[in-house]
Amino acid sequence: MGDTVWSYRDSEWAQDRDLVGYDVEVEGGSIGKIDKASTEASSQWLVVDTGFWIFGKKRVIPAGVVVGIDHEDRRVILSMSKNQIQAAPDYDDSEWANEDTRTRHADYYRPYAPQDRD
Repeated sequence: MGDTVWSYRDSEWAQDRDLVGYDVEVEGGSIGKIDKASTEASSQWLVVDTGFWIFGKKRVIPAGVVVGIDHEDRRVILSMSKNQIQAAPDYDDSEWANEDTRTRHADYYRPYAPQDRD
């Protein structure tokens, strides 16, 4: 995919780490826990289980909107608000392999992926 929305700002953040179970925080508080994490070099993303917050929906979060990972406290910090996550496209595992689905997600999240990479 070659798009910065699909890669971590710091490549060492998730290197050799299992992020499943980490809490996910945004502006306004926690949104849930990581249910699944991709380790593909060109397509890194997290699936967040939002629990009861948005009726048990899951969200795919591209690595590009991650602004910090605290391994000691097992939490991931995003550059988004709760409202922005709530408005994001729903995640459907059966459709995720479809390129159009991934493009729709990338288009939604791209404005929230900080562009000032090292």
